[in-house]
Amino acid sequence: MSASSPLQRYDRFAISLHWLLAFGLIGVFALGLYMADLPFSMQRVKLFNYHKWAGMTILALTLVRWGWRLAHRPPELPASITQAMPVWQQRLHQATHFGLYALSVAIPLAGWAYSSAAGFPVVWFGVLPLPDWVPHDPDLAEVLKSVHAWLAYALAALVVLHVAGALKHVFVDRDGLLARMGVGHA
Repeated sequence: MSASSPLQRYDRFAISLHWLLAFGLIGVFALGLYMADLPFSMQRVKLFNYHKWAGMTILALTLVRWGWRLAHRPPELPASITQAMPVWQQRLHQATHFGLYALSVAIPLAGWAYSSAAGFPVVWFGVLPLPDWVPHDPDLAEVLKSVHAWLAYALAALVVLHVAGALKHVFVDRDGLLARMGVGHA
């Protein structure tokens, strides 16, 4: 790291949202994989409700994160890091982050739409009923179920890519980039 381009960290709130969403996304994906093929039971119904609650929470936190990012510009990558990255890596970095943000909204919306179309309302934490935003339609529900699943797999792939990029910065580049997100130091 050159003295002319010091490593700047994200603020504590942005770091907290990042890690909360990271663990939330991994957890809700794992829960979705686990519950998808369970036979019908009260346990399955309970897990589906937990999955919906987590999805709506992730949607809300992602929207908060978007708002925070708009109001609090993230720190620029240090010039020493951007100059060391080939253009294709810079573009992949930007596309991956855009995809993570977009899918963190699209997946819960697709799940909510699927639930609405299937005729199973979303009642956030069992207290706050959310409105159905697509009509009850079993055929549409089947399409939305697939859309929700494929978007989730796409997000999982982007998470793997994001983590691989972070590990590259730790073990190959050794540039201290993860310190921006509160991991280690520069």
